[in-house]
Amino acid sequence: FKKYIDQVIINAETLANEIQKRDISVVSQGTDNHIVLLDLRSIGITGKQADLLVSDINITANKNTVPFDPESPFVTSGLRLGTAALTTRGFNNAAFIEVANVIADKLINPEDINIQNQCKERVKKLCDLYPLYI
Repeated sequence: FKKYIDQVIINAETLANEIQKRDISVVSQGTDNHIVLLDLRSIGITGKQADLLVSDINITANKNTVPFDPESPFVTSGLRLGTAALTTRGFNNAAFIEVANVIADKLINPEDINIQNQCKERVKKLCDLYPLYI
C-alpha cells in the first residue's frame, strides 16, 4: 500500500507540474495529496465548461470552486482532477505527462474538433496500455 500511495502522490505532482507548464494555473502551485485543482481563470473558461470539455474526450473530472471564486457553485472557476483511479490501473509518471497534455490540449483548444478527435484517440491509447483488468 505504501508503494501505491507514494505513486499516487508522485503522479499528482507530475500532473500538476505538467499542467502548469501549459500556462494553466494550479491552486497552491501544486499538491500534497491525490487531488490537483486547476484555476481556469488563467485560460478564461469555467469549471462547468471544462468539465464538459474533458468529458467529451472520455476523461472524468469535476467542476470545483477555487479560493475567492467569483463564479457560483453551479458554474465554478475550477476543475478537480484525482490520480488514485489511474494509479490503480498502473499509470506512471510518463502516462501522467500524457494525461496532463491531453487535458491541456482540449482545454486550451475548446472549439477545435481535430484536437478533440486526437485527444480521444490519445485517451484510448492510454486506456489500452493500462487496462482495467489484466
